[in-house]
Amino acid sequence: MYQVAIRRPLVSFHQLIGGDWGKENEHHSHDYLIEVVLEGRALDRHGYLFDIAVLKERVDHVSARYEQKTLNDLEEFKGLNPSLERFAQFFAERLRAGLELKGIDSLKLTLWEDPTAWATFRIAL
Repeated sequence: MYQVAIRRPLVSFHQLIGGDWGKENEHHSHDYLIEVVLEGRALDRHGYLFDIAVLKERVDHVSARYEQKTLNDLEEFKGLNPSLERFAQFFAERLRAGLELKGIDSLKLTLWEDPTAWATFRIAL
């Protein structure tokens, strides 16, 4: 299997709801790191699994929805706790919706909250 991956920083805000998580219940920011991995079995005629420039462009497009925004205010998070897991899922699904992934077996998005904490959402294709 081949893999192609990119990383991109992202700053967003949120406050956790539905539980007692101390300071996490207050409005605050995170300096996230988005890591996207595409996996597939075969390269195209140019020797690529997927064009990294296209992937970067799409990640930037999706990132613009979340950059410097409060997640709680966005439609997909209405009434939901904006957990790291949900954020990874929603980002991955938006990313997937805008890409033609012919020959790709999976898209995996890992969202790093800090250097030691992350959540992953994987879409099998």
